[in-house]
Amino acid sequence: MSKGDISVFAPERDVLKAASRRIQSSIRRTPVQTSSWFNARYGTELFFKCENFQVTGSFKARGAAHAVLSLSDSAARKGVATHSSGNHAAALARAAGLRNIPAYIVMPENAPKVKIEAVKTYGGIIRFCEPTLEARETGLQQLVEETSATFIPPFNHTDIILGQASAALELLEDVPDLDVIIAPVGGGGLLSGTALAAKRINPGITVYGAEPEQANDAFLSLRAGHIIPAQPDTIADGLRTSLGDITFGVIRRFCDEILTVPEDAIITSMRDVWERMKIIIEPSCSVPVAAIGLYPDLFAGKKTGVILTGGNVDLDKLPWM
Repeated sequence: MSKGDISVFAPERDVLKAASRRIQSSIRRTPVQTSSWFNARYGTELFFKCENFQVTGSFKARGAAHAVLSLSDSAARKGVATHSSGNHAAALARAAGLRNIPAYIVMPENAPKVKIEAVKTYGGIIRFCEPTLEARETGLQQLVEETSATFIPPFNHTDIILGQASAALELLEDVPDLDVIIAPVGGGGLLSGTALAAKRINPGITVYGAEPEQANDAFLSLRAGHIIPAQPDTIADGLRTSLGDITFGVIRRFCDEILTVPEDAIITSMRDVWERMKIIIEPSCSVPVAAIGLYPDLFAGKKTGVILTGGNVDLDKLPWM
């Protein structure tokens, strides 16, 4: 089956730009940084879109803001709900606060304290559950039944994808002549948005996804032609989720290739960014940086945009310590 044989979410450029305008006042336009050290090391020109400087510390603020701002007034009054132990929880709680509506968050009881506190800071109403997917989904279903809140998933949602696309749109406004753009892939919301934005702006641009070898479900899924659930064992905690049906369809049509990287390269690249660029990124961010170093022929002599997804790190558990 060819890429053209599947029905996918494929909004045109004007829809993507309208979504970006909708959230403009609700998020931060993050800077694009360069590094002469990385350019010399990899033989390419790299342009880093620094979503680690985004509100809530990750790109997730974009999708959550767009999803919440897109709700009708009647739906919004009942609030929003999700299950998450990570960046999506804080992003949704913050986005709900923009409309003064409740955000109900089911979090596993072993979620990192720093992320629990972030959700509380943004006004999220937390219900704890056992640390299993079944418990999270059951808790969410109960919350939605009790409150009639709208479920906002972390990635497999068209409004989320439209919001995430704004990062690549901004990058291409700042550096319009990119040859390549690369982003990490977990559930696929960011890569879907990135690929849509890049191909709608410049159909000739190459779009790569990057993921850990030990969480390579996107790579396997695209090769197989159907979703293969993740069986992750990776330090890149933001990339441990499987693709959804929407994100799989978008990535299969608009993404050129998925590149995989080993754990040691993820850690080394993370430390290189900290040391050479003097910015904090989390392990998931370093996956595309590692891919550029491991597949040099794909990037040599090209202008490459890299989405750095976030900077929420437990400083007591740095991977090289």
